[in-house]
Amino acid sequence: MAVVTGAPAARRYRSLPEKLGQVVLGFEAIVVFLAGLVIYGLGALPDPVADWWGIVAGVVVALAMLATCGLLHRPGGFAAGWVLQGVVALGAFIVPGILVVTLVFGGMWAYATIGGGRIEKRAAAQRPADSN
Repeated sequence: MAVVTGAPAARRYRSLPEKLGQVVLGFEAIVVFLAGLVIYGLGALPDPVADWWGIVAGVVVALAMLATCGLLHRPGGFAAGWVLQGVVALGAFIVPGILVVTLVFGGMWAYATIGGGRIEKRAAAQRPADSN
């Protein structure tokens, strides 16, 4: 049996855009899954496509959003988030009500990335140099 001694490891610093982005994508994943169920329930897909593909699309996009939550500390993480916002916006062509989801969560995503970055820069400038 190994005995662990010493101080716990320091946690990685997470920026404000990363924290806000994870919250937005996490909640949006739930809503996107539910939107897939709506697409299935309404039978909104064109004739040659089976209605259950709406559920599959909702699950795939929701899982992609949850995976992107873990990638926001990497260089392409926020770009992947913007791509996913575009994918959700394309869903408005199938069910126009998804446009509301696009506007609400797209606005929150824009604030998390753009506004959060501004706040983070301002806070970093006010932080003492030795606490970085």
